Amino acid sequence: MNLSEMRTTIRRDLHDEDATNYRWTDDELDRHITRAVSRFSQALPVEDTADIATTSGSREVDISQLSNRVMIEAVEYPIGSYPPTYRRFALWQDTLTILSDIVPDGSDARIYYGKLHTLDASSSTIPTQHEDLIALGAAAYALLEWANYAINRVNVGGADTATAYQEQGNELLARFRKELKRLGRANRVRVRQLYTPATTPVSKSIVTGP
Repeated sequence: MNLSEMRTTIRRDLHDEDATNYRWTDDELDRHITRAVSRFSQALPVEDTADIATTSGSREVDISQLSNRVMIEAVEYPIGSYPPTYRRFALWQDTLTILSDIVPDGSDARIYYGKLHTLDASSSTIPTQHEDLIALGAAAYALLEWANYAINRVNVGGADTATAYQEQGNELLARFRKELKRLGRANRVRVRQLYTPATTPVSKSIVTGP
């Protein structure tokens, strides 16, 4: 589903299909769609990897080239080991610091990261099964924006129109946030199961030793 198709879906959900008298302009809906996509990306970002050269003698890696970055999931260094060697790391702005006894020698580190989804005129990275969720979030933001605008204004729907839009927008937004929370929790579990720990996890219930 591209941006135009998403707009059409949202207008249908909002009963705003009269092209001669739209309640929301395309630009307004696009802004709400962008906001919904951004919130969705925080819960379920696009997964990607990038091989970035380290600096010999330094544990700091410049990751400014990772555009639209949402989060860093893992750092593999050196690349090519089996099983892969993942390093603890610290992150400050665009500098990632590898927390390891091994000091990088200038070879590449592989960064596993999540980035923002895209939804534009020609393409989308939103999984098909989640397109309705984006429409739900955008519709919620549109209703709340209209309700705030309509306060203390005369409108053909009557004095209660703003209140009705506010209530409906809050209801849709609550559903949107609940689903994002569920997806985010499920994604954290799924992603962490992809990686083999570098050391055997320590049990909190079994004591070993002499």
